[in-house]
Amino acid sequence: MSVDKPISVAEMSAGTPSSEIEIDVVLVRSLLLQQHPDLANLPLHAGESGWDNMLLRLGDKLAVRLPRRSAAAILIKHEQRWLPEIAPHLPLPIPVPLRLGVPGCGYPWHWSVVPWFPGNPSDLAKPNADQGPVLSAFLRALHLPAPTDLPLNPYRGVPLRQRLSVTEERFERVGRLTDCVTQEVREIWNQALNAPLDVAPTWIHGDLHSRNVLVKHGAFCAVIDWGDLAQGDRATDLAAIWTLLPDVTSRLRAMQSYGDTSGATWLRAKGWAVMFGLMLIDSGIVNDARLASAGEATLWRLTEEP
Repeated sequence: MSVDKPISVAEMSAGTPSSEIEIDVVLVRSLLLQQHPDLANLPLHAGESGWDNMLLRLGDKLAVRLPRRSAAAILIKHEQRWLPEIAPHLPLPIPVPLRLGVPGCGYPWHWSVVPWFPGNPSDLAKPNADQGPVLSAFLRALHLPAPTDLPLNPYRGVPLRQRLSVTEERFERVGRLTDCVTQEVREIWNQALNAPLDVAPTWIHGDLHSRNVLVKHGAFCAVIDWGDLAQGDRATDLAAIWTLLPDVTSRLRAMQSYGDTSGATWLRAKGWAVMFGLMLIDSGIVNDARLASAGEATLWRLTEEP
C-alpha cells in the first residue's frame, strides 16, 4: 500500500484501487524488447495484481514488477535502492531487483525484474508450528540500526497515536460488519496507545501481512513486497507474530526467541496487529475476501494466548 500519497478512509473502504494504466503481456514484452532484449523471448504470463503493483512471471526464475498507480512509483525506486543493501543480512530470500527498468513504450514509471520465488502466500499455505523462531530470526536480522537517509513512512513505524483517527474510524465501521471487533481487541488497542515508544528506529519492512510472506512445504521461504520499507518502530513488524502465525505455541516461541524486548514494545506490536487486522478487513470486505479473512484471523489471534 502506498506511503507517499495519502489514502482516504473512503478509498480504503472501497476496496482495492483501480489500476491507473493497463498493464498486459504486450506492454511488458515491449518494455523488455526495448530495455532488456536478452529476456524478451522468455515465456511471460500475467500474475497477481496487488494494491500498488502488478507482477508477471517471466520464464521459470524471474518476474517483472511494475507499479499500477502513480502513488507506488516512488516505492519501487525505494526497493531498487535499498534491497541490495539489506538482503545480505537476512536469513530469508527477498526480491532484490536483478534488472532495472525505466519509463518507455507509453508506460510512465520505473519497474524491476526480480527473482520468482516458489511458494504460496501464507494465508493459502499455512506455516508449520515450528516457524515461530524462523520468523523471529528474520525480524532480528532486519531490525538493525537504520541509516539516516533511509526513508521515513508517515503510515508505518510511527507512534500509534498518529494512526489514532483512521483506526478509530475503522473500529466503528468494521465493528458493524464483523463480530471479531471485541471489547478485548479494543482494550489491546488502548493499552498499545499508552505504551511508550522506548526503542531507537531500525529498518522495518512495514507491511508483513499474509500476502507478503511466502510458504513452501510448511516453511517460510521468502518475504516480498518491500514498498513500505522505512526506518521506524520495530513493533510495526513484530505485529507479524499475529498476522502470520496461526498457532499459539508458535507465537509464544517467536516472542521468546526474538530476544530481550520490553513489555511496552510488545504492547505496541499488538496495537499494530490490531491496526493491520482492521485495515485488512476494511480494505478487503468490498472485493477481496482473502484480505478480509486474514484481517479477521489476526484479530481473533490477539484474543488468544499469548
